[in-house]
Amino acid sequence: MTNENGQACNEASTSIGRLYMALELGSKNWRLVFSGGDTRRRGAVVVAGDMKRLQEEINAAKSRFGLDGEVLVLSCYEAGRDGFWIHRALASIDVMNFVVDSASIEVNRRKRRAKTDRADAESLVRLLVRYANGEDRVWSVARVPTAVEEDDRRLHRELRRLKKERTGHQARIQALLATVGVSLKPGVTFVEELAKQRLWDGSTLPAGLRAELLREFERLKLVRYQVDQIEKERLQRLRKPSSDSDAKAAKLQMLRGIGPEGSWVLVKELFGWREFRNRKELGAFVGLAPSPYNSGNAIREQGISKSGNPRVRTLMNQLAWDWLRFQPGSALSLWFVERFASGGSRIRRIGITALSRKLLVALWRYVEHDIVPEGAVLKPGKKEEKERKTTRSTFQQAV
Repeated sequence: MTNENGQACNEASTSIGRLYMALELGSKNWRLVFSGGDTRRRGAVVVAGDMKRLQEEINAAKSRFGLDGEVLVLSCYEAGRDGFWIHRALASIDVMNFVVDSASIEVNRRKRRAKTDRADAESLVRLLVRYANGEDRVWSVARVPTAVEEDDRRLHRELRRLKKERTGHQARIQALLATVGVSLKPGVTFVEELAKQRLWDGSTLPAGLRAELLREFERLKLVRYQVDQIEKERLQRLRKPSSDSDAKAAKLQMLRGIGPEGSWVLVKELFGWREFRNRKELGAFVGLAPSPYNSGNAIREQGISKSGNPRVRTLMNQLAWDWLRFQPGSALSLWFVERFASGGSRIRRIGITALSRKLLVALWRYVEHDIVPEGAVLKPGKKEEKERKTTRSTFQQAV
């Protein structure tokens, strides 16, 4: 068997001759549980991040189970706050590690069950043994990006957080003003306009409120500046791509209806570093796969799984509406109009989800295989755009 990073595991049918290790990660300590492939277990606790102590515990476990010093060591931990640096550190000491999606792990379905770090680690090591022996459905293993690929995703994620923070500052300023009956948007001239505001009785704003508003506005200006700088950097990289993923984002932006935000997020979260064999894998990764319920006489569709990347799934819903607006003559838009446009709002919402999945597959084929979506229109180049504007200006003057 092989893991998501292409590392080969021993093809022997038995688990004897390997050391298995599960890590239950905490902010202060890591709990380790080792197994030699049988019923024996060995537990240990190390300080979080102490890789030297971790290596010592691995060597002690090899001696405990009577394993050779060069034996294959397999480990696993749940994806979470610690990210992927532990995976890379384990790989540097020749440990084959698997980063596991915690939502995919088999658990006891009783209403009340014991849950401790030790119990969770022991459960993980048992599942690791089963996974190493060929039971690949016991959990889902995450595809670990390289350090460069992981760093490349920070720009748009920070931008999203800053925009959310910007909205919060704007809402806070307007809420504070509403408490004294004043309506004023925090624009460029906010400080000057604030000095002119008067209360219902003609008096000036209270000094404490005015000071708080000015401090809040200073924080808003800083966030606006940072948003502007990040958007400029993204636009510069789209105009002059410096990497393969930047070039893919620039290529995707050539489609009408796909802007800098959509092209950048799609490539940095999906197309820039992930490889998909077919459309089913693509849909499942984004959470746009169906989840049927078919048991006994009960047969119903539960909707999409929503188990994948939430950023891309939300983005695709927005891009689907934009696609209908800017690509009305495409085959996908005509399909939506024929199937869902005449229905009510609920039917159209269902249809837009179906369209977003089809659109995602079409964009993937365009980026990876240069297959332009049927009937889609590309944006004009600089020369064509200049000619179009000149023609429109001449026409307007003639009219």
